Parts: sequence; structure tokens; C-alpha cells
Amino acid sequence: MRGKLTLLAGVCAGAIAFPAFAQDTAAAEEPAASPEIVVTAQRTNQRLQDVPIAVSAFNSEALDKQQIKNTSDLQLSLPNVTFTKTNFTDASFTIRGIGDLCVGVTCDQATAIHMNNAPLFGTRLFEGEFYDLGQLEVLRGPQGTLFGRNATSGVVNIKSARPKLNRTEANFEAGYGSFNEVKGKGMINVPLGDMAALRVAGFYLNRGGYTTNIFDNSKIDDRDMWGARASLRVEPDSGTTFDFMVQYFHEKDNRMRIQKQMCDRDPTGVMGCLAGSRQFEMTNSNTTFVGVLTSREFLTTQLGGTALAPLANLLALGSIYGSDPYNWAGATNPADYRTVNTDTNPTYFTREWIAQAGMDQELGGGVSLSLQGNYQNVVLDSSQDYNLSVQNRANYTPALTALQAGALAGAFGPGTAAYFLPVYNALTPNGPNGVLCTSLPEETGTGAYGGHRSCAMTPQDYDRSNQYQSSWSAEAIISSKWDGNFNFLLGGIYSKFHLTENSYYVNAFGIDYFAGILGAITALSTGRPPSYLGTPFFRNTSDDLRISSQGVFGEMYYDFNDRVKLTLGVRYNHDEKTVKARSTLASFLTPHTSTNAFQTPYAAGFDADPSTVCSPAGSNVAGALGSVPGCDAFSIKTVKFNEMTGRAVLNFAVTDDNMLYVSYSRGYKSGGINPPLQPIFAVSDTFKPEFVNAFEIGSKNSFAGGKVILNVTGFYYSYKDLQLSRIVARTSVNDNVSATIYGLELEAVLRPTPEMTINIGASYLHAEVSEDKFLANPRDFSGGRADAVLIKDLTNGANCAVSSNTGLAGTAGGATGVNGFVNQVNTMINAGAIPGLKPGAGLQPTTAFPSGSGLNSTGAFSVCDALSAMAPLIGAGFGGVTVHSSGIPVNIKGNVLPGSPDYKFSAGVQYALPVGEMTLTPRADYIYTGKSYGNIFNGVVNEVPSFSQVNAQLQLDGPGKKWFLRGWIQNLTDSDAITGLYVTDQSSGNYTNVFTLEPRRYGLTAGIKF
Repeated sequence: MRGKLTLLAGVCAGAIAFPAFAQDTAAAEEPAASPEIVVTAQRTNQRLQDVPIAVSAFNSEALDKQQIKNTSDLQLSLPNVTFTKTNFTDASFTIRGIGDLCVGVTCDQATAIHMNNAPLFGTRLFEGEFYDLGQLEVLRGPQGTLFGRNATSGVVNIKSARPKLNRTEANFEAGYGSFNEVKGKGMINVPLGDMAALRVAGFYLNRGGYTTNIFDNSKIDDRDMWGARASLRVEPDSGTTFDFMVQYFHEKDNRMRIQKQMCDRDPTGVMGCLAGSRQFEMTNSNTTFVGVLTSREFLTTQLGGTALAPLANLLALGSIYGSDPYNWAGATNPADYRTVNTDTNPTYFTREWIAQAGMDQELGGGVSLSLQGNYQNVVLDSSQDYNLSVQNRANYTPALTALQAGALAGAFGPGTAAYFLPVYNALTPNGPNGVLCTSLPEETGTGAYGGHRSCAMTPQDYDRSNQYQSSWSAEAIISSKWDGNFNFLLGGIYSKFHLTENSYYVNAFGIDYFAGILGAITALSTGRPPSYLGTPFFRNTSDDLRISSQGVFGEMYYDFNDRVKLTLGVRYNHDEKTVKARSTLASFLTPHTSTNAFQTPYAAGFDADPSTVCSPAGSNVAGALGSVPGCDAFSIKTVKFNEMTGRAVLNFAVTDDNMLYVSYSRGYKSGGINPPLQPIFAVSDTFKPEFVNAFEIGSKNSFAGGKVILNVTGFYYSYKDLQLSRIVARTSVNDNVSATIYGLELEAVLRPTPEMTINIGASYLHAEVSEDKFLANPRDFSGGRADAVLIKDLTNGANCAVSSNTGLAGTAGGATGVNGFVNQVNTMINAGAIPGLKPGAGLQPTTAFPSGSGLNSTGAFSVCDALSAMAPLIGAGFGGVTVHSSGIPVNIKGNVLPGSPDYKFSAGVQYALPVGEMTLTPRADYIYTGKSYGNIFNGVVNEVPSFSQVNAQLQLDGPGKKWFLRGWIQNLTDSDAITGLYVTDQSSGNYTNVFTLEPRRYGLTAGIKF
């Protein structure tokens, strides 16, 4: 019957494990002597070896044989493919060096995830388990003229098994494994008369945690998830097919978003973590936003020389040159990726609905119509200890004792108790030796001062990432299947995406304390009622995001003869994005009587959009953020893109079993809008779309009657405006760079005997920045120069750098001059000679970083605005200096793109041994992934080491394969393989978040089918 999907009957030529076949409507038949693998990569059923695209495919049996249980496992079997979780509950599926290098809600996916050919937005499919699949295809290279949304790196197309009209069948399996893993999955298929069938499938997974938390001896990073799918197929006649599907996924557990934090601690406190290596240490908390803004040095710049000056020493939590609350015996960072020390265990919740409806209709004359609609709804909420650490509360005892005296006994002077009592009640309700309370991440922005708090005996810090979104798409395709030389495909798609909440919070007791104390002092000194600084936590939120995308695409196919075929494709795309967003952190004075911090009457100076000019004079509506003319309560931006892309392919069938092809394709991914920053740095509001011109040459071959399959592909990519993310002012900002990528891929399958199958995959990849592009490295704002000073800003916890104008990098004269300039300005700050800064800060001279730090400059605490103001006034006396507020940029030309391992290799072997009427099949797989980088600035500190993994299993199949028993082990050597890195903001301490593969697991699984 035409228009029906043919279930994949095997696996790809780079991942073939155990070919298996199924028919859609006819009764089961015996496999052919030389089985063929059928894929739908070009929206029609074709032999894999006839498709002039680099495509890999798996059926459910092949996934089981190679122990590919989820999306992360796919990288172990595919050439030039990697997968890693990323920092903000997302993931990056990278193909040929191109993955989700862009971070932000307006970023499109480089690798498009589809289900049953329909594009998905922000799906959580990569977190669940595969179950009851018809096939899974991975297309490498730009896609756009066949699939609904543009994708510059490739497409992962997950196809659920469709109902079968002519039979009742079912299968169930259950297993138990290490970490008390209990897993089950099953399916039942029931015909509904002669024209319809219903198929219901599901899975359940529950296991204990991989990671030990030595703080409370608990196990975290567990899993508790399940999914279910119901599919209905209706065939009223031989030319019409309707498909309906509803799928639900649910997870609620203690999943960790990051596995480990690493740091080579900076004893100076200027950088937090040094730039030479990654160690199992904690950042120096004196460098953080909290450490700086609760220090006596900062408070002195605000209060010194006034009547409130004594409060700087009394209420400061510490000194930037003093004891570090993370540097004590109780804050060890265990030298093991599966052991942490945290006083806040993670929480994780997500659920996803997917609903689909489709129709395939034969129109006659060899022309068919396909219609499909897709709806998706996703909720996500995750929280984790921000620093994976335990702070030493003893450091805070003097200040908390002073707060108690000021709040309860009026120790700070007449009329002051009322200003500090709300702070005391919110944060230390039982006194300085009782519980310490931290704001919860919540929407009113009042936190602990509005009664939204979490209390513990240790100072807590944690983050929260949440998201609520929905989307839908509709697609129509008309295609021909004529007997002549010419055929065509014409399609159109319209999709809408609506995100109603996407927030990232960082909460810490120290932020609450700073917001409360400085708010009280500010309100007291300005004659306003008792107040705090709202929000008493960091919140970067996209309150509303709307994306619409329209595409028209088509291809024509011309057969010159039986051997030579030409494919030409073109696509027009229109993308429009509008986002409403803002970022707040102790940004405006808020009375303690407020029930919503964003309704404060004292927000006249707050501007959520630093790109606009804000005039704080006057007010239209008192009490509403953004009511001041020129000031914005939210940053509201819109971008639009219209682009044409396409492809051309020429393939030549040398013989019926050997094909050569060459192709050119142009890929496109739309640009977007950078999140709003607090007014510390200036960055571009938007980032541009990226384009790739991709050239590919390939050969697909079958030898010895199918006993040897050998496919080889070479490719060259010229990228323009590739989107890359870096952290700036506590927010991910995206830049555009050009890149060159080329590589080779080899996939082979050997079947020396009917019982033995050997599969081999190998790849080489070269991916580098191809243009002169100057960016500041967050790990080293001094740009590697010796004639520079790296500055930790005392007023905001950010960094800047000062360089010499006269001395060349590395010369003694330049270094002497720039150090003298910084020391002179610090002396002026200490003396109160800089407007806006009170005297007595006690800033110290520049200091050298330790040997092996990866930093050539010296460092110092100072004030970047003061350095900028004094550079033109006194800088000439030191040979001339330049202050770089966003760091000294370095040229990243020639640097390797993140997530691009140079070499990959995989090999698997299995042998089906007859045992009476049963079959015993042992299988082993070896996977090697070469070195890569987790950051565009490369270097040893950003290196992702190469790793190997070994998997093995032994399966006994009963007569007719009606039942099986499988023993399995994954990651036999218990390798702690790192898949990705994320370098956090300077005001958080420049530590590195590390993402890893799962540890060694083993278990026993049994299944039955009928």
C-alpha cells in the first residue's frame, strides 16, 4: 500500500548491530537473504545505501543491542556526534562541530529534534528513555528543504512505532540493576475492526542516586520518571491513512543539572579561580558578588567619614583580604566526580505533552498529500546548590551579633532599630546562633522579606531554573512518485511558540544580607521608611517570548538515466521573535511593607533596558517600575529574518551496490536577542543569524553480496556568523564568528558469517574559528599580558583590566607603570579623593598571582569607574594607561570550536550462537572519543580530555524470539568521562561546572512478546 511508513528494518551503516525487520500491514515474512535497511530521510522509503545523505538509523532491537537507552548514549555509536547536558537545564547535541553553542531563550537549535517528522521546541525527550520506537534517524549536515525547521548541523528524527491493523500483539520487559534500578516498558497493539488499530506503550524508571553527598550522607542524582504514548491509525481505504498520537513524559526526582564544580583557588581573591588548571577546590568567596559587597572595604566606601561609618566594621560579613568562608575544613571539594559536599540537595521536575495528528492521502496520478499537526506543552522546574559547597558560618557571627544589638537594642543610635529589625526578623529570627534564612526564588521579588524563605543552620546558596512553554506547528507536503525522469516534493510549514515564563534565579544568604543591610542604611540616610534592596536575589527572566516561523520548501528530482540523478532543493523562511525580559539584583529600594517588590515607589532609577536612555526625572504613575519617561520595566525587543537556502545533489550509481555523490547545501539558523544585562557592561542587544555553505562527497558501497558495507564521507563547511555564547555580567551573551570545518567519516559493517556482525565507525574533525575575532576571556580579562593589572571591582564584584599604552606586553617598563597607576588610584580611594567614594577603604597594592596560575598580569581590588575617570587625568604620568571595562580582548582566530573532538572511533562485535531452539548472543562495544574543548578560548583549563567506554551484554533468546533474558554492563571501566564544561561569571568566582557520562551500571533484563 502506498503512503505508508515502512518500519526501519535494521540499523545504520555506522551502527549496525543486529538487523531486524517488521512489516506494516502484511503478515510477517522471513527476512531476505540479503536484508536491506529502509530509511525515510528524504520523506520517502529508500534503501539506506541509495540515500545521498550522511544518515544513521536504528530500530528498537538495534538500540537494545548497543545499549542506547537515551539520547546521550547515541553519541557513543555515531561518527562526529557528541552530546552533553548544559548549564541551564538544556543540552547540546553536536554534529560535526556544530551544536547548541548559543545560550538563551531566543536561540534556535542547531540540531533539530523531530518526532514523527514534526519539529519540537525545547523538548525533554533527551531526559527520558527510548521505548517502542519504529526507527530513529540521525541526519548529519544542514537540513531545510525536507524538514520543517532549518537546522545547521543536522536532524534527529524519532519515530514512534505505528499501530498495526492486522494483528494483536504485545511485549513487556522488566529489569533490575545497580543503584537499585527498576525499569519496565511495554506495548500492546489491538486492531479495531478492519480499518483501525490502537497501540499503547510506556516505560517506567526508578533508581537510586549516582552521587554521594557527604554533608548529610545522602544519595542524590537519582531518577524517578515515566512516559506513556497512545497511537491510533485509521485506514478507511487503500489510499488514505490517518495517524493520531498523544505522548506524556513526567519526571520528579533529585537529578543534578551539573555533576561537579572545579577550581584552582586563587588565594588573592581577585579572580576566585585561577586560569591554569582545574582542581578539586572551591572558589575564593571573597571575589564573589556577596564577598565583595558585604565586605568592610565596600561598606566603608559608602559610609566612611559619615555618622554611620562605624557600621562598616560592625555589619560587614568579612574582609576582601580576610578569611574565606569556603576555605575551611567543612568545605572540602572531594576529589571524586561522584562525591559532593553540599548543604542543599537538588530538586528536578519536568513534564511534557506531545499531541500529533496526520493524514497521508493518495491524490491519484502518482501524487500524494501529507498533512501533519503537532502540539507541545512543556513545564520545567529545577534547583541546585549554586556553589556545591558548605560555608563557614563562624565568619558571620560578629556581624550577626551586631545586627541583633542594632535591631533589638537600638545599638546604632536613636530611631535606627526600626530599620534593622525587619532584616533581623527575616534572616536571623532566632539570633546569631540560630537558623539563617535565605530567600526562596519566587515571583513577587520580596523573598525572605516577604516571608518566602528557607532556613538552615548553614548559610545557603542555590539557584532555580524554570520554564513554561507551548507550541504548535502545521505542515503540508505534496509529492510525486512518477515512473518518468522527473519527480518533485513541495511543502510548507507554519509554527508558533509561546514561552510564558523562563527565569534563572541565584539565591544566597549573603545576597539577602547585603540587600537588607544596604537597603536599611540607604533608607535611613535618605529619610525613607525601612526598606531593603529588591530583588534580594538575582533573577534573569523572560516574561514573554513569542516566536513564529513560516517556511516554504521544495525539491525536484531528475534522473538523467538509470545511474545518474540530480536533486535540487530550495527553501524560503520567515522568522519573527519578540521577547519581554529583565534582570534584577538588589536594583531598587523596596519598603518592607511591599507585597510585590516590582511595585516599589522608589524605582525611578531602574531601567530594565540599558540600551535605551533613561531619564529618572519625573514620573507618570508612582509605584510602577518603568513609569519614569525613558525607563523601562522590561526590555522588549523584536527581530525578523527572511532567508533563502537550498541544496544540490548529484549521485552516480557506479553499480547496483556502489554509489558516489557530491552535494552542496546552504544552512541557516535565525538570529536572536541577548538577555538584558544589568548596567555593568555594554553588549549587543541582538545576535545575527548564522549561515553555513556545506560541501560533501560520499561513497556508499556493498560488497560480497552484502557481507561488507563500507560508507565514506568527506565534508567541508564554511561558516559565517556562527553563534557562540560567553558569560558577561552574570548572563550568557551570544557573539557571532566565522568558522571553517572539515572532516572525514567512515562507517563499515562486516558479516563474515550469518552469525557474526562487526560494525566499525571512525571520524576525523577539524573545526576552528577562521576570522580575526577579538573577545575578552572571562578567565583572564588581562588578555595574557604582563603589562596589565586584572581588577576586581569593589562596587559590583565584576572584573576589568588596566593595560599600559607605552610598554609592550611583557616589558618591565609597561608593567611598572600600570601597576604604579593602579596603586596611586587605590591610594586616592583610601583617602576619599575620588567623588562618590568615602575614605578609609584600605585597598592594598597590586599583587602577583601564584606560579602556574595561567595569568601573566598582577591583580588588585579597586573600582573600575574610578580607574577610568583617573586614566586621562594622571595616566600619562605612568606612561599612559587604558582601562578595559569588558576586559582586554584576545584574537580567537584558529581556536577550536567547543564540543569538537578531533577523533572518534567505535567498534562492536556480536555472535549469534545457536543453543538448541534458542540463541545465545554475546556482544561487546568499544568507544573512543578524542580531546575537545568546552570553551572557545581553548587552553588546558578548558580542555575536555579524551575518553573510552566499554559496554558488554549477553542475551539469550527463546524459540521464535518469544522471550529473552539479557545481562548487561555499561561503562565497564567506570570511566568518569567529561562531556562538557561551563565557566561561570566572574562575580560568582569563575569556577567550572563539569558534565559527565553516567558511571558503571549493570543489571538483568527479561522480556516476553506475543
